[in-house]
Amino acid sequence: MYQVMLFLHIIGALALGFYLFLPLVLGKVDKLSLAGREGTISAVNSLNKYAQIGLIIQLLTGGYLIGQGDYSVPWMIVITLLYLAIGAFSGIMGKPLRLALEGIRQNKATTAEVGKLRTLSALLSVTVLLISFFMVFSTII
Repeated sequence: MYQVMLFLHIIGALALGFYLFLPLVLGKVDKLSLAGREGTISAVNSLNKYAQIGLIIQLLTGGYLIGQGDYSVPWMIVITLLYLAIGAFSGIMGKPLRLALEGIRQNKATTAEVGKLRTLSALLSVTVLLISFFMVFSTII
């Protein structure tokens, strides 16, 4: 059962890998045509929802794996805080994504929403990188 949970945990981690490249995608969105912007923001919105499903997989399988392993309490606290940060940032991204899509469809300026998305995507990228680092090097803490 441990191997199955580990496999599912890795699948969930791959779903979160989308967040590592998100700042690069959103960094160029202003240079696209209106249709290109709408397509990009729509794709990011869909991928964000799939990544949030990956977060749920991470929660369920990670809880099982922590129960089976021998991890230090500080490590568990750091991982939990990083996990919550990823969940919060990805959830907060939902509203600017929705507002940016509405603005693009109504031919309005979306500068504020895209700025928020860039900031949130950078924070997400850093937190996913940090949690991956601490998962691989669990003995550091």
